[in-house]
Amino acid sequence: MLMRLGLVMLLALAAAVPAAAQEKMPAIPFLEAWLASSHANVKSESFTHWDKDGKVPVSCAMCHSGPGFVDFLGGDGSPAGKVDHPAPIRSVIDCVTCHDKNARSLESVKFPSGMTASNLGPSARCMVCHQGRQSTPSVNRQVGNLSDDTVSKNLGFINVHYRAAAATLWGTEAKGAYEYPGKSYHGRFAHTPSFNTCTQCHDAHRLTVDAKSCTTCHGRKDMKAIRQSRIDFDGDGNTGEGISGEIETLHQALGQAITAYAAQVAKSPIAYDAHHHPYYFVDKNGNGKADADEINRANGYTSWTPRLVKAAYNYQFIAKDPGAYAHNPPYALQILYDSLESLAARVPVKLARMKRP
Repeated sequence: MLMRLGLVMLLALAAAVPAAAQEKMPAIPFLEAWLASSHANVKSESFTHWDKDGKVPVSCAMCHSGPGFVDFLGGDGSPAGKVDHPAPIRSVIDCVTCHDKNARSLESVKFPSGMTASNLGPSARCMVCHQGRQSTPSVNRQVGNLSDDTVSKNLGFINVHYRAAAATLWGTEAKGAYEYPGKSYHGRFAHTPSFNTCTQCHDAHRLTVDAKSCTTCHGRKDMKAIRQSRIDFDGDGNTGEGISGEIETLHQALGQAITAYAAQVAKSPIAYDAHHHPYYFVDKNGNGKADADEINRANGYTSWTPRLVKAAYNYQFIAKDPGAYAHNPPYALQILYDSLESLAARVPVKLARMKRP
């Protein structure tokens, strides 16, 4: 609490006291870098979504409020492992959030699947929030024993949430994506020892990626051009594109297959919009895209089947982790391929030329 008040007071006093006095004030380490980050953007949706409510609810405070995160870790004197109270609105992720003594001693993280990653070091602080909120077990609980292609009012879209990089990174050891029964999946994706933690790739305060180190080592000018395997996973005949291109093509193919399945099997055309909840809407005019008059909660898609729920979940999983090509490309390719393979049982998918890692 003292450190948090100190930060706020220093920022306020800086504008109020004479320049001569300011010269004697202690410098705040990495302040400029932090101010340039999304963690400090008090106007972002991440911190303003609850303005009308006047507080950040317990269910969201852990990751959308600095005090909420401290509360979760027990830094406010409450029991660790849960948030006890709603948090103040627009309380960003600041110095205290990550440098509270409880945060600095954090070494393990429990994922939504119930699986735990240990001995994480400083990366644990990042992974508490950047792990998503759903998993394979979440999807299985909802679909239950329903047959794959049965439309049910008890089904709905399951949103993994945003920037679930840790779930991608840990692959099947976190089960953040939907993993199809009988398939094997890649586990923790390991880089070189000097680039194998969150803050070895991302600036700890600015949050940007050290792209120069990546491209220099891999001999490419663009991070997205990096690839190691020469296998043509997406079947487009281009093995010179980066692995991100392979993932993107499969992702696009999955979106097209979801559209075809919804219209032909669920008998209700579907449209996706990445920026508006609940993301999937009834495509009233059947043009394959979410038009302005279709993007509203009242028009949210409702003709879900278990097969469609699983594929849509994985489509969103990749859509909301734009760094999947670096975090764990084999896992991303596997879940996309398996989702396409599942839909191919009912609608045409050009699966023959695609390859699963």
